[in-house]
Amino acid sequence: MVDFIDGSENITVHGVFNWILLLSIFSIITVIGNFIGYDHPIGDSLVGMGILSVITLVGVWMERRIPFNISSIIYISAIGIILAFPGMPTSEIVSYYVSKVELLSVVTVFLAYVGIGMGKSWNEFKTLGPRAIIVTMLVIASTYLGSAFVAHVILVMTGVPA
Repeated sequence: MVDFIDGSENITVHGVFNWILLLSIFSIITVIGNFIGYDHPIGDSLVGMGILSVITLVGVWMERRIPFNISSIIYISAIGIILAFPGMPTSEIVSYYVSKVELLSVVTVFLAYVGIGMGKSWNEFKTLGPRAIIVTMLVIASTYLGSAFVAHVILVMTGVPA
């Protein structure tokens, strides 16, 4: 049987423990970053990361158990939106604790993890050649410029000085 973390359809106890371990390490590092960089209380950040981790686990589990070809990110987003939707009994708690987790702290840890993953497959990355690097740079630049353009338009439309 293949592990859950490998993206297979089968869920094993070993795979679930791998996901829990990975999310726990990720959460602890993020909480430390929140405390050092943003002075958020460790307890509140830890609860917020716990909520995000449980939502992630449920979303990944749903991707593998529900017989539709839907990405786990859709399930994760839907669960998060439902839990934080105003009027839901969970909205105040989820919104409070998740707001104690800064996006930059999460992204920093995630990018470090991606960097480690890239280092493990560096030979595969090198085979992509310079065209892949150029395409990557163009995608990043166009995404940034597109986001900046949309933000500027919204700011102008709302009367906020740009």
